[in-house]
Amino acid sequence: MASAAGRRTGSKVAGRGAARPSGRASGTPRIKAKTAAVAGEAAGDVTGARGAAKAGTQVGTRAGTKAKSKAKRAVRAKKALRARGKVAKPRLRAGKRRRQPRPLLRPDLEASTVTRIIAAEADIHEGVAALRAACEVMAKVHDLAGPPPLRRREAGFEGLARIIVGQQLSVASAAAIWGRTEKLVQPFTPARLLALSDAELASAGLSGPKIRTLRAIAQACVDGLDLVALEAASDAHVHAALTAVNGIGPWTADIYLMFCLGRADAWAPGDLALQIAAQQAFGLKQRPDKDRLLEIAERWRPWRGVAARLLWAYYAVAKQKEKAGAIPV
Repeated sequence: MASAAGRRTGSKVAGRGAARPSGRASGTPRIKAKTAAVAGEAAGDVTGARGAAKAGTQVGTRAGTKAKSKAKRAVRAKKALRARGKVAKPRLRAGKRRRQPRPLLRPDLEASTVTRIIAAEADIHEGVAALRAACEVMAKVHDLAGPPPLRRREAGFEGLARIIVGQQLSVASAAAIWGRTEKLVQPFTPARLLALSDAELASAGLSGPKIRTLRAIAQACVDGLDLVALEAASDAHVHAALTAVNGIGPWTADIYLMFCLGRADAWAPGDLALQIAAQQAFGLKQRPDKDRLLEIAERWRPWRGVAARLLWAYYAVAKQKEKAGAIPV
């Protein structure tokens, strides 16, 4: 066995020696042997790298093919749903909720008939008496605030425009800007307002958004919105017709119902002053939102319009008391 091992070793050495070129330029046998070994390892690494790259390419190709097949199946499934008249529901990311469509009408405005009309001070007195008998809190509010004002305005295009002009302004500022606007638009008709330029309307103190809303209302009237006919329509119909005009929100429609049409049960749950007044009157820890204010106001039907007047008067008294360092309770 020793002789066999020696023969194998000898053959290896002989093989290395045979592969070695002769002469000084070729270097020593030991150095050339190391160089050959390194070259062999490098060649092996390159071969291995090429194999790995080829294997990776094959894996990537298979993954890409699977993804394409999955996408094609999804497209075919979507087409099949459309063919059957169904629509696939989109997937939602975790933590996100789909926005629900806002209902067109408030639940409290589903009545199909016209509510009681407030036309004179006598109607206010009747409503106050009914509210005092039905609600202790409203009796306290009336005791502190006193008789509420009538606050009736003309219906129609001019009355609606005046509500728009006075939004988010103090009483004095709203009166000044309205006076200039009324003087500018003569006669105060939709056609006349549309004939004026934005610069002319802005000269009265109107902001850009209010000019756009006034133009939208005027154009809607020209196109067929009959504000006179709405005087005989139900609260729900009036609310829907007005909020369909670009720029008119629920608050504007509520105020138009209350002051221009005199609806006794009109209510503005989104009004900030009413929310604050209700919070103070009921001693609530938090200001009620519009949904909570709707619930609170159920006890005041069918005189919510009078209740709103009382709460606004109460809010004014509260502001005065607050400046003096006390809030009515």
